[in-house]
Amino acid sequence: MNVSRSYFSRDAEHKELVMKGMQASISARLDAGTDLKSPICIYGLCEKFGVTVRFNNINMEGMYDRCPKPRIHISALRPLARRNFTCAHELGHHIFGHGSTIDELRDDQTQNSNRPPNEVLADAFAAFMLMPTLGLREAFSRRGLNPNNASALDMYAIACNFGVGQSTLVNHLAFSLNLITPIKRAALGQITPKMIRTEILGENIQAPLIVADQHWNSRTLDTEEGALLLLPANVVVDTSILMPLRELAVGKLFSTVRTGITRVVIPGTNWATYVRVARRQYVGLAAYRHLEETIDD
Repeated sequence: MNVSRSYFSRDAEHKELVMKGMQASISARLDAGTDLKSPICIYGLCEKFGVTVRFNNINMEGMYDRCPKPRIHISALRPLARRNFTCAHELGHHIFGHGSTIDELRDDQTQNSNRPPNEVLADAFAAFMLMPTLGLREAFSRRGLNPNNASALDMYAIACNFGVGQSTLVNHLAFSLNLITPIKRAALGQITPKMIRTEILGENIQAPLIVADQHWNSRTLDTEEGALLLLPANVVVDTSILMPLRELAVGKLFSTVRTGITRVVIPGTNWATYVRVARRQYVGLAAYRHLEETIDD
């Protein structure tokens, strides 16, 4: 009986921490003059809060250094979507006034009530900051989907739109928002990004793939040299940065061939985004990641 009470006490405390993280993410968006549903560039948000972000060749998730001035260090060795979440997590530490922290490597951001409260808060802040509830509901609505009926490819496209990994999105939908059932989460958990890439491309390719479908609504698309982009078939691009590879049934495949920023559009429509290509595993200040010649401090 005591064990049962202890379990429910921990569960209630965890839910309270998640709620605080969500509320802090809403306040941070409002303070930064950002709406409550659109995908967000977490590095630009850090700049608005006076926090410098730097990518380093380090074997950890990231680090928040509070003194002498707020600074976030992110591992350049981790996948791009993972870096986004780590940066949001470290910004959460800053927003909540936590001391300097070092976050070691983890397999994934999963539900774990045994984690320290500060880490639960930072995770919740990051999840709701990058995947706001209103934004996700709108993303599924635009595609005419119920989250419980969405395919793995649908989930992958929405995850790309919000700059997170597919498993991060699925866990958020299951644990924080209760928008998918445990059975749906388990089924999606059996399908890896590699399997999705193979299904889309018809071959096993190791390069990371970002899918920006016709419902994409982020003003920016961040990627790296050597990555693949699947864009709508009738999109117009700068071929000096994005090299066309081939037409697919679901769009047109491009490879990112050099660092830079370029605007891609579908003529005659409102569909447009800025593709920002950084060097692969770029080391330096986040603010300069898309420049050919970088500046450091």
